[in-house]
Amino acid sequence: MKKPLLFVAAFVMLLTTQARPERIRDLSNLVNPFIGTGGHGHTFPGATVPFGMVQLSPDTRIDNWDGSSGYHYSDSIIYGFSHTHLSGTGIPDYCDVLFMPMMGRPLFTASEGDRHTNGYASKFSHSKETASPGYYKVLLEDDEILAEMTATARAGMHRYTFPKDGEANILLDLKWRDEVIDSSLKVVGPNRVEGHRRSRSWARDQVVYFVAEFSKPFKGAEGPDGRAIKVGTVIENSKDIRNAFAFDVRRGEQVLLKVGISAVDLEGARRNLSSEISDWDFDRVREAARSRWNDELSQFEISGGTEEERVNFYTALYHTKIQPNLFQDQDGRYRGLDGKVHSASPNSNYTVFSLWDTFRSAHPLYTITDRKRTVEFINTFLRMYEQGGRLPVWELAGNETDTMIGYHAVPVIADAMAKGIEGFDYRKALEAAVHSAELDHLGLEAYKGRGYISMEDEQESVSKTLEYAYDDACIAVMAGIVLRKDPSDERVRKIRDKYIWRSRYYRNLFDKNTGFMRPKQNGNWVSPFTPGEVTFHFTEGNSWVYSFFAPHDISGLIRLHGGKEAFSRKLEELFTTEEKLSGREQPDITGLIGQYAHGNEPSHHIAYLFNYSDMPWKTQALVRRIMDDFYHPRPDGLIGNEDCGQMSAWYVLSAQIGRAHV
Repeated sequence: MKKPLLFVAAFVMLLTTQARPERIRDLSNLVNPFIGTGGHGHTFPGATVPFGMVQLSPDTRIDNWDGSSGYHYSDSIIYGFSHTHLSGTGIPDYCDVLFMPMMGRPLFTASEGDRHTNGYASKFSHSKETASPGYYKVLLEDDEILAEMTATARAGMHRYTFPKDGEANILLDLKWRDEVIDSSLKVVGPNRVEGHRRSRSWARDQVVYFVAEFSKPFKGAEGPDGRAIKVGTVIENSKDIRNAFAFDVRRGEQVLLKVGISAVDLEGARRNLSSEISDWDFDRVREAARSRWNDELSQFEISGGTEEERVNFYTALYHTKIQPNLFQDQDGRYRGLDGKVHSASPNSNYTVFSLWDTFRSAHPLYTITDRKRTVEFINTFLRMYEQGGRLPVWELAGNETDTMIGYHAVPVIADAMAKGIEGFDYRKALEAAVHSAELDHLGLEAYKGRGYISMEDEQESVSKTLEYAYDDACIAVMAGIVLRKDPSDERVRKIRDKYIWRSRYYRNLFDKNTGFMRPKQNGNWVSPFTPGEVTFHFTEGNSWVYSFFAPHDISGLIRLHGGKEAFSRKLEELFTTEEKLSGREQPDITGLIGQYAHGNEPSHHIAYLFNYSDMPWKTQALVRRIMDDFYHPRPDGLIGNEDCGQMSAWYVLSAQIGRAHV
């Protein structure tokens, strides 16, 4: 067998970078944070810095699939501004520590006023809403309050401009959205409160500590029961903390709020806030955030293309740098996967690893644009292996969610090793990869013993078999690289040979009679069989898409199909077939060209496969079509979930095909 090819080879050869210009122009003007906030993109428009811990953004809906990020462009009500958000995921979480300003008496529930479904919510209009990298602004129309947001890595800053003389209230809601396990609040002084929130949602045990300071003393505070809260008040062991802080304001007066957060403890939140926002200069913080974004965006200079394509490109680049998120305090402490507090080099521990999505394009992009963070991501994986007993699958806020399939931290590590990126322990990485591949859960026991997963073993049996085979090929690559440094190591040689063999297991589900990957039951093909049917044998896809998933052994896949000519015909049929989707409803399967579905990740490599059958012009035409049809500079401009940068990373890596050149 030839040396396995890494997944990203077809992409990386298309990309070249130029040296950074001496003077960085304001590329942030070419970013539209509203792209993906409509349709099913699941992005958010609020303020954050590259890979920052804080994402300070408006929340416009309480829950549901299209509210995964907390915001959807079709909404007309803002409930408040919270400090953590997910970008493009398919499951809701975060939206922690919500603040909301209002005029007059505080309203906690709809029954106390006529404010929609929540007492403190407000109508808003997109015509009076603005967003740019590191900054968000909106007019809250019910009280005509102008709300502005900006952020640093670990802190957020609010600026509220009040429209008239009178009493104003700024409400803090720690009950907002996710199920609260426990929360606390202490009124430290007349302009400072601090507390924590422990909640359960997608992350089963998420902890956020916060410290909040107002730019002027509040004259009083109260909760939903009307009870006054004074300096020194402590509320503990509560699942329903909602408090309003009252101020006497003049027309045009601005009250500022700054909030530091930590997953470790209150001292961490205090230190994060004091070190990152030491004064009340909102415009300085905003400009610093904008400068950081311009520095990141200036990694690429593009020529050609239309204005819309340039906005698409830089917004896509922006979206690739929102997550993963820093998950560590200024002093280096972080909450580990074991729930304990650990310490590492500052600015080196991260969270939000949507690896089933991002191993395909986002992490390969980081190996080009950000090798330092690539090393930090991998060292984070290795710490998670130490603390949780295996490499991460889909890690969120110090929790393993076990969402999606495979052990796709492995290709991220293998890609970095293949590109010669150093700064992590190659042997330890190989140990972690092998350990994760030798577990007996999620169908792996059957896969190891039989050479494929059968439907009686595990759901999504076809997809798991194929993706395990790919991950195993990456383990073989890792072992080969370690072996080159020490050719006499027979143990590593055996690992390499074993995983090369396991990487061929994908062939065991290829039916030569139909030319498709098919599920098996008790040793026989499952019948009846329709390749366009979406069933529980596949992960967010069907046989049409997964029949082209062997990115580590494309030449072997071509041979299974009977050679390049037959393989090209089959590829062509994927994009031209009139067969319709059938079976179970799967909202992730969008962006269809025939049975190709660009709105979900299993399709993302397929257009490039024509390169391997000596028809590169077909790849060029299809990539151009996908970019033109499925990426637009408008709220519904992404054809599917952004998935923590994957949808956008595909665009960035593909942008050399056609009119816009990197």
